[in-house]
Amino acid sequence: MTELHLYLPGILLAYAALLVGLISPGPAFMALMGVSLGEGRRAGRYFALGIGSGSFCIGAITLSGLSALLVAYADAMFAIRIAGGCYLLWMAFKALRSAFRPAPADARAENGPLRAPAHYFSRGLALHLTNPKAILTWIAIISIGLQPGAPLWVGLIIVAGCGAISTVIHLFYATAFSTRPVIAVYRRMARWINGFLGVFFAAIGVKLLFSR
Repeated sequence: MTELHLYLPGILLAYAALLVGLISPGPAFMALMGVSLGEGRRAGRYFALGIGSGSFCIGAITLSGLSALLVAYADAMFAIRIAGGCYLLWMAFKALRSAFRPAPADARAENGPLRAPAHYFSRGLALHLTNPKAILTWIAIISIGLQPGAPLWVGLIIVAGCGAISTVIHLFYATAFSTRPVIAVYRRMARWINGFLGVFFAAIGVKLLFSR
């Protein structure tokens, strides 16, 4: 650890690259917004923890070099794209179905009682693990932060730090999207928001399915 100052610029650059990606709305951001608005803070936070755990997993896999093999072998990446595309299309179907339903007095009424935490956690985890963009982003992050010849602990710091940042940021989003003022807006515009989410997920899902 005495050499930390030698690798600190790369580590901080990797963190900065992750933050830029988190600020840019993507499938995880939009899905978390929908869950937090429609099913509340508790559901959103468990969904966020699933996303954060997925980030840790992909980071660890990238550090081990396995994700580079996924990129090298087209069949593996093709399978990931198909799985991710189908999952996003399923989310699009659910969002569009909600958009065309009569709006309930409580925006969460149509969802019934909140499900078990594992349900939301697994949804967030599945979304992140089937997102090819997340894998490619992690490859870029490790490439930026891990200099040739750097010791393993540098990569572990990058993975741990980026995973923690991803988790904290998504927990913040879950909290922000489940505040009363935001929920009040959602109740007035639930159909439009769900319709937008449905179109967004469908577009990204179709793009994944037909991309080469």
